[in-house]
Amino acid sequence: MSRAVMFSAFGPATQVFDVLEVPEPHASAGQVRVRVKAAGLNPVDWKIALYPPVAAAYHLAEPPSGNGNDFSGVIDEVGDGVTGWSVGDEVYGGRRFYAQADYVLADPDTLVAKPAGLGWEQAGALDIVGRTAWAEVASQNLTAADTVLVTAAAGGVGVLAVQLARRAGATVIGTASRENHAYLRSLGATPVLYGDGLVKRIRALAPTGVTVVLDHHGAASIQAGLDLGVDPSRINTIADRPFAAQHGVATVGGAAAGRAELAELGQLIAAGEVDFPIEARYPLEQVREAYARLQSGHLRGKIVLVTE
Repeated sequence: MSRAVMFSAFGPATQVFDVLEVPEPHASAGQVRVRVKAAGLNPVDWKIALYPPVAAAYHLAEPPSGNGNDFSGVIDEVGDGVTGWSVGDEVYGGRRFYAQADYVLADPDTLVAKPAGLGWEQAGALDIVGRTAWAEVASQNLTAADTVLVTAAAGGVGVLAVQLARRAGATVIGTASRENHAYLRSLGATPVLYGDGLVKRIRALAPTGVTVVLDHHGAASIQAGLDLGVDPSRINTIADRPFAAQHGVATVGGAAAGRAELAELGQLIAAGEVDFPIEARYPLEQVREAYARLQSGHLRGKIVLVTE
């Protein structure tokens, strides 16, 4: 037997997520088995468990179900017909509903080789936020002429988007709670406190205007971008698709970036060229506590579950 995070009914993560003993999976033909070291948490995880329409969008009709997407670990079984991977290879990637477990069976084509300088916890939290940040920044073709507003700039996607935008030469303003302002400055961004008066504060920081908004917060932040006069085609949100549709705002997400982009980002983090902080780590058995921390907000980077 092995362990996996499961939920047997829809409901709040802090009530329905449990660590259960399940039959140990084994690699079939065309698969590899990964012994998981770390598994990242994402807001979509608790939304799937709480809201049946969200679950349906991910092709889950009813529980019981496993949980999570992002993982890192070591390949310990290779199925028939698999080439390019061997037992002992260190990898990271994602598989929805299976990641938060001792073992995950994976399609070899979805995995990325973990560079030596990339920590297990960073690698295990990178799949969704890494691909999303890469895709949203790439979608805007940023140059040194751009001033970019990144909302929730210290969060998992935001902190990567800030740095990728800066690498493209853009000036970056990032919304964050006050305790994360010094950190954003260290990344080369100008921090700004969110909340009432945001548009006025941004205008004071960017008198020549904002050209791009990368939103990870929702309708209020999208509206701030519109109020600042940003072209809707240069506002991208991953947080409120219905509001975006009403205003012609883009919704480029992680599906627009793949294995190659994830690998390049992992190399940048391993080389110390991009910072990817881990806010907190919890043993697998404390999955409910981990999601409580995630939902409390004001994070710097990511939260991960560790299996050892």
